[in-house]
Amino acid sequence: HIVGSTPNPDHVFAKQAALDLAHFDDSFLADATHLILDRDTKFTNDFKSIMAECGVEPVVLPARSPNLNAFAERFVRSIKSECLSKMIFFGQASLDRAIRQFVEHYHAERNHQGVGNKLITEATMPVEGEVVRDERLGGLLSFYRRAA
Repeated sequence: HIVGSTPNPDHVFAKQAALDLAHFDDSFLADATHLILDRDTKFTNDFKSIMAECGVEPVVLPARSPNLNAFAERFVRSIKSECLSKMIFFGQASLDRAIRQFVEHYHAERNHQGVGNKLITEATMPVEGEVVRDERLGGLLSFYRRAA
């Protein structure tokens, strides 16, 4: 879940992100017990106490240990290489739109090697029919499916 973006993240932005996660309608943190954090100073005691109030224990990683948070590191690498480095943004709104589109594509339309090159959310698709190409971000992101 992406709670927002800013050109100058600071502890105030991180605290607001924690509040947004804590009060999100779809209960993003409902099943979470731990939240992995790097050693960034943006994750202040205020941030950690908001997480604790939600029943989520913040776990601070050791310094210089990207392999302990490999899934998040891989997502950042993917969004940078597949989307952000290929676009020019004309403001915060266009950046936020591209991030939302990529996240939707990443979770619903893109196959993942870690799960046998399948979609994360398995969709019931017809096995026969014409193959149709769907696009996001002007064709930068593509998804192929069978027409119903």
